[in-house]
Amino acid sequence: MVDSSVEIVLGSKSPRRKELLSMIVPKFTIFTLNVDESFDEVQDVFQVAAFLAEKKAKAILPYLPPNQVLITADSVVIVDNEILNKPEDKTHACQMLQKLSGKWHFVQTGMAISKNGIVEVFVETSKVLFDELSPSLIERYVDECQPFDKAGSYGIQDWIGFVGVKKIEGSYSNIMGLPVQRLYRELLAFLDK
Repeated sequence: MVDSSVEIVLGSKSPRRKELLSMIVPKFTIFTLNVDESFDEVQDVFQVAAFLAEKKAKAILPYLPPNQVLITADSVVIVDNEILNKPEDKTHACQMLQKLSGKWHFVQTGMAISKNGIVEVFVETSKVLFDELSPSLIERYVDECQPFDKAGSYGIQDWIGFVGVKKIEGSYSNIMGLPVQRLYRELLAFLDK
C-alpha cells in the first residue's frame, strides 16, 4: 500500500478506477473537470491514451495545492488501427462489439502522475481476443449491461468477459481501466524522487 500520509487525488469519475485505486492507495480524494477529450485524427492511435491522460492532468493540476499528487488516466480500445470510443447508442454499441468479434484488439491505458507542475506519463497495453460473438449474444449483453460508459462497448468484468473473451495477454486490471500493478510501481518511484 502507498503511504497514507501522501495526499493523492484521482482525476476520474470512473467507479472502476476508484475501486481499483483503492486496492493500493488507502485514502484519496476525487477531483474532476470536463476536459475536452478530442485529439488530432492523424495522431498515431497508440499515442492517444497517453496524450489524453496528460491533457487531463494539465487541466486539473492548476486547481490543486502543490503538495497533492494527481493521477489521471484514459483508456482506449484499438482494433484494426481504429479507436473505439464510448458508444453513442445501442446500435453503435452492437456495431462495435461486432467489430471485435473473433479478433484480437488492444486495450491501452495512458496514465499521468503529477505534482508541482511535474507530469510523468506512461502507457500500459493489453491484448484481448474475443471469440466469435453471435448477434443475439451481443444484443443481449448491450440490453442487460448498458455498456455506454465503456470504451469499445464492453467491460471485461461483465459476463461477456467470461463467456466471450478467449485469451488475454497483459494486465487484466488494465482492461478494466487501471493497470494497478504498473501504477503501484510507477507511483512509488514518483514519490521517491
